[in-house]
Amino acid sequence: MQIKNTAVTFKESKGHEKLSMLTAYDFGTAKLVDEAGINGILVGDSLGMVMLGYKDTLEVTMEDMIHHSKAVSRGAKNALVVTDMPFMSYQTSVYDAVVNAGRLIKEGKAQAVKLEGGLEVVDKVEAIVKASIPVMGHIGLTPQSINQIGGFKVQGKSEESGRILIESAKALEKAGAFAIVLECVPSKLSKIITESINIPTIGIGAGNDCDGQILVYQDMLGMFSGFKPKFVKRYSDIGEEMKKSFIEYDKEVKDKVFPGEEHGFKISDEIIEKLY
Repeated sequence: MQIKNTAVTFKESKGHEKLSMLTAYDFGTAKLVDEAGINGILVGDSLGMVMLGYKDTLEVTMEDMIHHSKAVSRGAKNALVVTDMPFMSYQTSVYDAVVNAGRLIKEGKAQAVKLEGGLEVVDKVEAIVKASIPVMGHIGLTPQSINQIGGFKVQGKSEESGRILIESAKALEKAGAFAIVLECVPSKLSKIITESINIPTIGIGAGNDCDGQILVYQDMLGMFSGFKPKFVKRYSDIGEEMKKSFIEYDKEVKDKVFPGEEHGFKISDEIIEKLY
């Protein structure tokens, strides 16, 4: 019997068991991820790119996140459901941060929220936690700051930026975060950060010394053809398999092969004769 994952069990896993997380954006996928025994599901604002076709995550709205979070929560029984706070839902003020985090919990049925940033968002994290909402931090490459950092680049490669990431992680822990995502951070720096705090780190392109890992499920299954980040391992090529099936279906429909007699329903000839 699987144990329900919570913000508390995540914290308690530090130093004992690695945590696995995947994204999901709908009921069916969340159910499959949950049944596989994955510890946590992130309803990421990456849905803007992989589900809605946006060029980046900046266009994603609170309504998008609530809609998808609610669907995922229906499919996840044991996995911890963490939902991203979208761009400009928390940057404007502490008040907005708490209100919008509350909406994701109350309307989106999330069990925790995630927001991007380090030292600059500590006041928001502290206020959200004080409102009894678990918070997962996110430092390193923060896609919502893509215009400021100048693209999808590895973060923390200089001494100064490395120190800022370490300080940010410690500050987020002090503010009450129960875990922190490290995205595109050099492996050796991730190890230092992981060892310097008492809450779990969840890596994505941050090496094997993190306390857990997360991937966008479309990336690991080859379902999103836009680009393949270096840190992604392809576990299947389901995207190509889906395409083959679509092509075969298209051909069979046009060749009148599908549907066959076995796919239809019968009616007596006597009734049919009366209908002419």
